[in-house]
Amino acid sequence: MPGRRRPGARLAAEMDTRTGLPVVGMVGGGQLARMTHQAAIALGQSLRILAASPDDSAALVAADVHIGHHTDLDALRTFAKGCEVVTFDHEHVPSEHIQALEAGGVNVAPSAAALRYAQDKRAMRERLTELGAPVPRWAPVRTPADVAAFAAGTGWPVVVKAVRGGYDGRGVWFVDETDELPGVELIVEERVPLRRELAVLVARSPFGQVAAYPTVQTVQREGICVEVLAPAPDLDPELAVEAEQLAIRLATELGVVGLLAVELFDTGTGLLVNELAMRPHNSGHWTIEGARTSQFEQHLRAVLDYPMGDTGLTAPAVVMANVLGGEPSEMSMDERLHHMFAADPGIKVHFYGKQVRPGRKIGHVTALGEDMTRTRERAVAAARWLQDGIPMPDTRAGESR
Repeated sequence: MPGRRRPGARLAAEMDTRTGLPVVGMVGGGQLARMTHQAAIALGQSLRILAASPDDSAALVAADVHIGHHTDLDALRTFAKGCEVVTFDHEHVPSEHIQALEAGGVNVAPSAAALRYAQDKRAMRERLTELGAPVPRWAPVRTPADVAAFAAGTGWPVVVKAVRGGYDGRGVWFVDETDELPGVELIVEERVPLRRELAVLVARSPFGQVAAYPTVQTVQREGICVEVLAPAPDLDPELAVEAEQLAIRLATELGVVGLLAVELFDTGTGLLVNELAMRPHNSGHWTIEGARTSQFEQHLRAVLDYPMGDTGLTAPAVVMANVLGGEPSEMSMDERLHHMFAADPGIKVHFYGKQVRPGRKIGHVTALGEDMTRTRERAVAAARWLQDGIPMPDTRAGESR
């Protein structure tokens, strides 16, 4: 039809004149943008970064960096010029700014309409409830009396969550009847008796193609993901399929373009949706070495409407362990890396170029193997060595991939 672009067709203004391939803009300069940049290099794509500082993780490595804040609409508009698509490495861009970009003709993925359900926990719970998705019992909070009334039906303690702005355990509180509530807009949820936490990543293109990764187990400590085990060990195959089908259905119903991470509670009797994220996600870092298509490449494929890549594992067991900032040490990180590579040559390391602060995510390691227990031991030992200098065993005589 006249005036319509065929699938895959691009306008010259959206192409990098040096490569003839699209320019993708990513708002946010953190480690997710940094690793997306690495995937873009292999695909030949030009990734433009909107970073708050030249010292941001992605700004340290990318060639096309704009310095500006994600709350500055003028900066966003300038940044978006010439991009085939604008996407995100976090969910904190104001929805009204995304809507303004869309009204100005910018292709944004995910859209403001979809991203709302990752930005606003009340909207997410309302929509998931409408869709009949399994969620914990919950209620909006307007006064402390609302929490007390909710707890009368579930028992104390309960979980209160900030409606907006929470991540990595921030914005989530377990409260008892004597606790004072945080002074932000809240929802309240039952405290779910859970066996473990699971996650599913699914990518969806504008064409509607979807691709799900195997269900993984995530291990949380003090609200921070510290390990991811792929595939989730000892998970009933039917439950794994149910989790993946649920993620695909939510991506489709919510109109997500790009990656959707669905965090789940495994209660032992079923699954409950905990959180949603619409971007590359910590639960998918294992895919860089552990899947045939990394989550970062898949996100680029999805937002550019390319066919999805193979999500199969490259080894029977894959474990990612986050490296958090530890206390200052006389041994440099360079020296620790030297010892770690000597002890376990099969470990893969990703540092994010961040200044070290106790508890801050500064990188991750990934181990691949045949046996989940042994592979997990290797990943955890490597992360603890890099973080705290706790000696790790020499695995050269054992399993190493």
